[in-house]
Amino acid sequence: MAVRLRLTRVGKKKQPSYRIVAADSRSPRDGRYLEIVGTYDPRREPSAITVDNEKVIHWLRHGALPSERVRKLLEISGAWEEFEASKAAK
Repeated sequence: MAVRLRLTRVGKKKQPSYRIVAADSRSPRDGRYLEIVGTYDPRREPSAITVDNEKVIHWLRHGALPSERVRKLLEISGAWEEFEASKAAK
């Protein structure tokens, strides 16, 4: 099973907010997921990003691939740097 870290849309019509989830790459965008690892609210000023770095690093170590947008969000939150540092330490 190929795991991806990606966004799933929640919220009302024309008022999106997103969850960052670990999901099987074959499941639909808003379908079944394995675990919620964070949230992203682009409507706030500045955008609100909440990420559980421990969960994200766990999934990345086990082979999960982030989508382009999620990778940018992880870089903003600092989780990507933590993962790179832990990978280089091995």
